[in-house]
Amino acid sequence: MRSIDTTRKIGVPVCAGIIAVVLAMTVPVEAQAPAQKAAPNTGAAGQGTSTKKAPSTARTYDRALLRPALLKDKAPEQYKVKFVTTRGEFTLAVTRAWAPLGADRFYNLVKHHFYDNASVFRVVPKFVAQFGISAYPAVTAAWRGTDIKDDSVTQSNKKGYITFATSGPNTRTTQVFINLVDNARLDRMGFAPFGVVEDGGMNVVEMFYDQYGDDAGPDQGKIESQGKLYVDKGWPKLDTIKSATLLTSAPAAASKTATPTKKPQ
Repeated sequence: MRSIDTTRKIGVPVCAGIIAVVLAMTVPVEAQAPAQKAAPNTGAAGQGTSTKKAPSTARTYDRALLRPALLKDKAPEQYKVKFVTTRGEFTLAVTRAWAPLGADRFYNLVKHHFYDNASVFRVVPKFVAQFGISAYPAVTAAWRGTDIKDDSVTQSNKKGYITFATSGPNTRTTQVFINLVDNARLDRMGFAPFGVVEDGGMNVVEMFYDQYGDDAGPDQGKIESQGKLYVDKGWPKLDTIKSATLLTSAPAAASKTATPTKKPQ
């Protein structure tokens, strides 16, 4: 995704960098491209003990994820997603009207378990917690170039709100971040929240391990090419999303299949 670093895609490339733009954190959340580095982590580490992570090879992925162009269901107007992590569980409530394109993309990713076994690879205290690079390199490769257009910003990036990371205009793919504090400055940068962590859930999100420091965290490009084994080997304390599951049934409707749009070079 793009990092906010949001190069990291605020980034990657929040998310590959958070994301790609980290507010500097001057760049916002990283998106898919490798995220740019935000200010070093200085906050206290989350309390509690993480559950031992299972090797990334312990699970297989939904083969449908290798064909992103076919995953075009329209999301319900409202739906919920249950996250089970190494710190505990929390539920995310999504409102499609807030950011329709983002809500639809997230719905399809969760429906096919894209986020299962993925690492929360970037946590910047008093800023964001970012994830969205698949644990499986083949899946990550399949989603390159599947950018969706930007949504209008209708909600502020308040604490607990979830937003896609980006590396620039119209570059959202799979990386997302959860705001750990009110980040209103991200609003004018075009980051459009599409959901919010329900009451009590932020107690879990705020415990995600954040003490490696933004400059010393895993390289997003290597996560993409090597998968979760790379993260577990070098940064074993980072938390994992064991599963992200829809609590809402059938989609509102299916839209026409489209060819993924390639990112500008």
